[in-house]
Amino acid sequence: MPRSKEPNLIFFYLLANALVLLTVVYAGVLESNFEDWYFISIQEDEYMEWATVWAFLFAGAAALIAAARRKQETARFPWYLYGLSLFCVLVALEEFSWGQRIFGYRPPAYFLEHNFQQELNIHNVIDTSFRKLVLTLVILGYGIVLPVLGFFQPLRDLLLRLGIEPGTVWLIPAFLGTYYLYDVYPWGHTGEWVELMLGCSMLFSLVPILQKPDKVATAGTLSAWAAGAWVTLIVLGMLSGAASRVQRDVHPATMQAARDEVAAIKRDFESGRVETRCNLHKRLYTFVVQYGETGLLDGEFATLQKQGLPSERADFLIDPWNSPYWLRDRCDRDAGKRYVFVYSFGPDRNRDSTTTEILGDDVGAYIQLR
Repeated sequence: MPRSKEPNLIFFYLLANALVLLTVVYAGVLESNFEDWYFISIQEDEYMEWATVWAFLFAGAAALIAAARRKQETARFPWYLYGLSLFCVLVALEEFSWGQRIFGYRPPAYFLEHNFQQELNIHNVIDTSFRKLVLTLVILGYGIVLPVLGFFQPLRDLLLRLGIEPGTVWLIPAFLGTYYLYDVYPWGHTGEWVELMLGCSMLFSLVPILQKPDKVATAGTLSAWAAGAWVTLIVLGMLSGAASRVQRDVHPATMQAARDEVAAIKRDFESGRVETRCNLHKRLYTFVVQYGETGLLDGEFATLQKQGLPSERADFLIDPWNSPYWLRDRCDRDAGKRYVFVYSFGPDRNRDSTTTEILGDDVGAYIQLR
């Protein structure tokens, strides 16, 4: 929208920037003072991941609405806004692995082998450096470069003729903070916070585009919308996270199969066929590939194929709910203790266990090392 209208949005921009940047403060406080809650927050299918999903879905919907309006106003095909909408929706779908953990389907073997998360998503099979480059270009290009170019009227007119909708310079602090956090990467799983910040920033950036030139909402209305949108994302994230923890397929035969399988994996470790390492937490297949511990592929667990274990689950160390088996090995040198166990997320396909205990409906077994 023309810059002459933007003063009406100043309180909205200030609040939007504050809400995005407060994510950094929140993450820092959790990481420094509430380690367990931080650990929970960054888990798959928890409130933060789902808030990110909803942020990108809403951003995609906003871009689609803006595209429809532009098409009516100009009779031109708004390729940029349609592309932006598609991008946001794809990011949302990638974020929760196209519903794999919700519906419990097993992804194709290619993803089980080449995606270290053993999930159906594309971004984790792309080269890491290329993936980081793309994310950096999105943050800086969409959130900073285009708004700066669009600040100058001749360049703005050129971009609009090309069908590109430049954002506003007023939201550069939010995007700059997102990039800075990604570049510094101060905590484990910082990328999860970056994704949430980017989703919120993109959603807020589309508000000016949605405004009609002859009917701009008041600053109070837009500020209330920003606060309401942020609260809605958090609430939907919590509700979605809670819903994803609902147990599925607790049939006794399935539960017993999981118990038999973790018991077999336990025997593979305790027999000396497989050797673990201190202070690691990995999916078992990733552990096998990274450390060359192929004993898991031809040991007790593998022999369960004679009793009906599907070969694909045996090859990629997948549980009956089509989620990876995990290995946790924590060495507490100060206390002189070592906690080693193998576990499955169980029927709810969510991690309930801590760094030292098998909890919730997770199906696991403690390993006694020689």
